[in-house]
Amino acid sequence: MKKLKIADGIYMLTMNVEDILFEGIWELANGVTLNSYIVRGEKTAIIDGVIGWDGIPETLYQNLEEIGVDPQNIDYLIVNHMEPDHSGWISNFRKIKDDFTVICTDKAAKMVASFYGGENIRIVKEGDTLDLGKGKVLSFHPVPNVHWPDTMYTYERDTKTLFSCDMFGSFGRMGDHCFDDEMTTEEVDFFESEGIRYYSNVMTTFTPSLRKAIEKAKTLEISTIAPGHGPVYRKNPQKIIDDYFRFSQYAEGAGKNEVTILWGSMYGMTAKAVDYVEGILQREGVKYNKLEMPIDSDSEMVATVFKSAGIIIAAPTYEYKLFPPVAAALDEVGRKKIAGKLAFRFGSYGWSGGAEKELNEIMERNKMNWSFIQSVEFEGAPKEEDLRKIEAGVLELIGKMKEKIVE
Repeated sequence: MKKLKIADGIYMLTMNVEDILFEGIWELANGVTLNSYIVRGEKTAIIDGVIGWDGIPETLYQNLEEIGVDPQNIDYLIVNHMEPDHSGWISNFRKIKDDFTVICTDKAAKMVASFYGGENIRIVKEGDTLDLGKGKVLSFHPVPNVHWPDTMYTYERDTKTLFSCDMFGSFGRMGDHCFDDEMTTEEVDFFESEGIRYYSNVMTTFTPSLRKAIEKAKTLEISTIAPGHGPVYRKNPQKIIDDYFRFSQYAEGAGKNEVTILWGSMYGMTAKAVDYVEGILQREGVKYNKLEMPIDSDSEMVATVFKSAGIIIAAPTYEYKLFPPVAAALDEVGRKKIAGKLAFRFGSYGWSGGAEKELNEIMERNKMNWSFIQSVEFEGAPKEEDLRKIEAGVLELIGKMKEKIVE
């Protein structure tokens, strides 16, 4: 666990976590940080106290003491969001101190009671404040469905610091550099990529609510954004706000100037056409990603489809339906409400087709509203005529992608 000073009276405790599935689902290929914040006036508050991942509460208490905070003198625990990666130390802390006040929204209060017991809870609503003394005044701003209905921002007026919880967060472990003005170009690119993975895996279902949260952030005078995961933005907080707006556009069909090939093949017939398509994309100078299902993880699949302006679905018919690993992947994309993508599908069949029918069912069931180039299906291995049709479809996709590109 690292201890960092953000401003006078404000500190961050941050730790890298790896080898877990985030929310029990998402692979963390590059880890994730868990950030807690301490605000000290005459009284002391902890925002998003996290503990328990290493099973050692004493780790947190020791780090608090090293920055001059006696755990016995903590007056408030501010719960911006009730998931245990933001609130997990409440029950442990109660073992050494039982008179602190939990501050949270009304919806969070119900979960605090059910998760940890319901003593000493103060419910706050939009614009409510907490004066800690010595100029440190916190205000509270609910941002429901980011990504749970209980979530809120906490804002410190003196330093103009927004403690944004999951909003403006990112996957990815942090090394020596935890602030945006310290990061190298490579680190900036890394956290943008991990931010896309985080947004697509965790947040994109709730994009309309995130748009409202972006607008609420704009009403506050912000010098620093301190999220629950990922770097602190103190040089240019507007960058992460702009990034999140761009990510919200990806959820609605926009994307980077690249194609994702989402594919699977039973006996190599569809794979032959995929190899052919790779040659076309290389010839045309189009960046592309290639995801073989079920080999690649759902986390990588969702993030890569999410960020791409064009999608190629390459999958055969299997038992009168779409190849199951690709069907499952598209169902997950639909469940995440990634809508409006531009796509082209091809695939082989044996004794009968049926993949196209299930593809349409997935799109309709999830209300995905994807725009499709005319699909190409072929019996057995692709023939020259089939490959010509596939090439025409790919070129049409590339041409129409220009309307979707947002970098």
